[in-house]
Amino acid sequence: MAAAAADGFELARAREPWLNQRGHLGLPPEADAAKPALRTIFEALDGRLREQEAKRLTPLPGDFVHPASGTFIEIDESQHFTSFRLLTLDHYPGAVPLGFDIDHYRDLCRRWAPISDKYRASKPAVGFGDGGRQRQRAYHDALRDIATPTMGKPPVIRVDAPDRNGEAAYERNRDRILRALFTV
Repeated sequence: MAAAAADGFELARAREPWLNQRGHLGLPPEADAAKPALRTIFEALDGRLREQEAKRLTPLPGDFVHPASGTFIEIDESQHFTSFRLLTLDHYPGAVPLGFDIDHYRDLCRRWAPISDKYRASKPAVGFGDGGRQRQRAYHDALRDIATPTMGKPPVIRVDAPDRNGEAAYERNRDRILRALFTV
């Protein structure tokens, strides 16, 4: 947020009621086009339908939103680059507009998965069972990427920061972010 402010634009914390804990089951009718792909991804991740249906409609916190354009910006640390995230990327519909290079993200998943797949590997997650936290994170990332454009918003800008250095990640991606925000 500070780097964006220094560049003359405001970011806020992202939170939308339609991006909620139920995932594709909690999306409004405007996002119907996203539901088949998200259902396929949910099933590929061995999601548990009854548990997912029982979740509240509590909004999922995101990283940032550019209020002027409605563009979401997500910072992805190493725990986002898992074999589960790679699986989700391989199920993305070809027509979905993306604010990141999907092939670059696939490469990052392949490179980081041997380490990241071990991060909280045993942590349970409602809707994904024992050891489901990584699958849940991958699903939530896909939910944001696929549902957001169907809600009339620009594609989610993803900034890779597997080294957990947000400042360096912003600098690497600064021009791309500025182009996306100010050509919307």
